[in-house]
Amino acid sequence: MLRTASIALRVIAGLALICALAIRGKHTAAGPNAANEEGAFRFANWNGLAYAGAWDMPEHDEDTVKKTFTLAGKDRSLEIDDVSGSIDVVGTDGDQVQVVVNEKYRAESKEKLAEARKRITLETTQDGNSLRLYVDGPFRWQDDGFWGLRDSSGYCGSMDFQVQVPRDTRVMLKTVDGGVHVRDVRGDFSVHSVSGAIMMEDLAGSGTARTVNGAVRVKFRENPRESSDFGSINGSVDLYFTSKLNADFRLRTFNGSIFSDFAMESPSAEVEHDGMKTIYRANRDSGGRVGTGGPEIRVETLNGAIRILENHE
Repeated sequence: MLRTASIALRVIAGLALICALAIRGKHTAAGPNAANEEGAFRFANWNGLAYAGAWDMPEHDEDTVKKTFTLAGKDRSLEIDDVSGSIDVVGTDGDQVQVVVNEKYRAESKEKLAEARKRITLETTQDGNSLRLYVDGPFRWQDDGFWGLRDSSGYCGSMDFQVQVPRDTRVMLKTVDGGVHVRDVRGDFSVHSVSGAIMMEDLAGSGTARTVNGAVRVKFRENPRESSDFGSINGSVDLYFTSKLNADFRLRTFNGSIFSDFAMESPSAEVEHDGMKTIYRANRDSGGRVGTGGPEIRVETLNGAIRILENHE
């Protein structure tokens, strides 16, 4: 947990350098993708420029890029490596990947705006049935395998992704400043954000979904068949499973509670009865077996609740 928090602080510190060092502005945009009290998610991205000083930049420009790729056959995968911007992925029929990218730029001058458009780029790489979309720019650096962000010298840019993929595609999605929304995907997943909520629904795969500042909400149409991992530093984690759940849970929260709709063999849990329903509550570290047991489901939060819920949809 301490290692996770340390990495999170390093990433956040790097994020603050973008535009803040170049402009030294006094205005900081609020977190654009936080969840409200009802758990609903906002994906209005404040133009993707939630950095100190970004709104002091007088020059701005926008563009929309559309691309189409074909991923035929089995073992399809999509990777999106973003920095500033939201990612929205939805599963569809067919074998095509439809990509729409909304690009936004702000800069101190027209010259800096031209530099931003030149130096902040979207790289696309396809190797058979594997597609990679990578946002590159002078703000990236790497040290012993840990990547981060640095001063962009007078300009900011963001890219918001809206992508349609074949439903059985494995998705690997990450962004620093932005939310991630995944719908109707049956492949396995790896989803990461720093300053944004993660919302996933109608899933039929296994994988990882973690953020630092934001809530995580995942709804399964088919329960995971392999070990999976979910977490947030400053946000709650809500997981919805179908009624016939068989899994082994490892649950941990520092400042929050643990709640389960499912009967769970856990010596540390308190049992409450609400009509015909049995409710299990626990604090800090807990876990246990649901049903006959199965894949291990790990869930961690530092400041947030953990809720294991039944999906009635």
